[in-house]
Amino acid sequence: MVMDGRMRTYQSWGRYPYVKKQDVVPLHWLDEIDLASVTGSVLPYGVGRSYGDVCLNEGGTLLDTAPLNRFIAFDEENGLLRCEAGVTLADILKLIVPRGWFLPTTPGTKFVTIGGAIANDVHGKNHHRVGTFGCHVTRLELLRSDGQRLICSPDENADLFRATIGGLGLTGLILWAEIRLRRVPGPFITREQIRFRCIDEFFDISAASDERFEHTMAWVDCLATGKKLGRGLFMRGNYSPSKHFSRKAAEPRSLFTVPVQLPAFVLNRVTVKAFNTLYYHSQLPRQTRRTVPYDPFFYPLDAIHEWHRLYGPPGLLQYQFVVPYAQDRTAIKDILTQISRSGVLSFLAVLKVFGDIPSPGMLSFPRPGVTLALDFPYRGQRTLSFLDRLDRVVRDHGGVLYPAKDARMSAETFQACYPQWREFAQYVDPKFSSSFWRRVTQDGTR
Repeated sequence: MVMDGRMRTYQSWGRYPYVKKQDVVPLHWLDEIDLASVTGSVLPYGVGRSYGDVCLNEGGTLLDTAPLNRFIAFDEENGLLRCEAGVTLADILKLIVPRGWFLPTTPGTKFVTIGGAIANDVHGKNHHRVGTFGCHVTRLELLRSDGQRLICSPDENADLFRATIGGLGLTGLILWAEIRLRRVPGPFITREQIRFRCIDEFFDISAASDERFEHTMAWVDCLATGKKLGRGLFMRGNYSPSKHFSRKAAEPRSLFTVPVQLPAFVLNRVTVKAFNTLYYHSQLPRQTRRTVPYDPFFYPLDAIHEWHRLYGPPGLLQYQFVVPYAQDRTAIKDILTQISRSGVLSFLAVLKVFGDIPSPGMLSFPRPGVTLALDFPYRGQRTLSFLDRLDRVVRDHGGVLYPAKDARMSAETFQACYPQWREFAQYVDPKFSSSFWRRVTQDGTR
């Protein structure tokens, strides 16, 4: 663990694996960055919201990009925004929402940097309509360890552009990026929430929703079994032109901060089952409709600061996969059955259908199919062995895992999921590396 003057802790959000030795170099000004002066391997580090070891560099150096947090230009008429790589999505929203713009797509937290959003090619509830974040990056500047500063876009240094989007921070240091925003009628969402009784109902509702709603996703009760397997709450929404609320009502609000790490025993089968049951029945009608501010719709967990502490000192493992449409129901049912029987708990489970808009990134995760994201409290080898079993199910159904959230998949699994990794490796900067990359390539590119 290394800290700077602001007492930052340079670990992943999931706190697994725990890194004991990393040097940190804070970056403050674009024209003063000298990668040649740094000994050993380097890796960009934003605000630490990556779950696994994609943001860690055991034994190497992290380049702290958080101080690179300045806006460069905003074409308000055409919705083009250029900013330094350390600007967070929260910073961007403060600027653009009052002006009638919104992010083209967004992950489940606004506390990520634009550099991290590009490096992980993040996706959101509207993937079926707009694709990934990388689809809306118009250009960026990349600093390589040999001192080259390259403008990359779909038309200029296009191969390096494709490698950098979804490239996990390995192709060089993103200095600034330009993105195309989305014009919206206001900062509110008309949200419908539907309680579904089983996984088959989810697929029926999803198929009927994608045509009419820009944003769709579902929470799933992973402990439900039998005829209730895969029950949950489906959420769908569109931007609302509502005039009945003040803009102040749309401003983000915090509920509380989890002050300390909770004991690991707090999350157990009894407490998680009780939460799931209460949440599933939290609305009396089967379907509700209301207009809500954008913040609780897109970022419900952001209202609880340091929520990862709920998982206790051992931390958590995020596990996300996508399986193709032809295998979706079989694969999802198989995995939900294994989870419900295993006793390995998933507190938060999010189910979403991806669209067929191709990601621009060479190593990007989203593709046509159904994706399920799960949070597992880390309980040692028992958790790791169970996730190894899930890997085999995903691979048997033609699916892939999400590298940006991974902390433990084998080199064999990664290379089977991403056979293009060798092509991508040609664009990895010789000085850039990460704990994740060394693990899944077994130093095969060095």
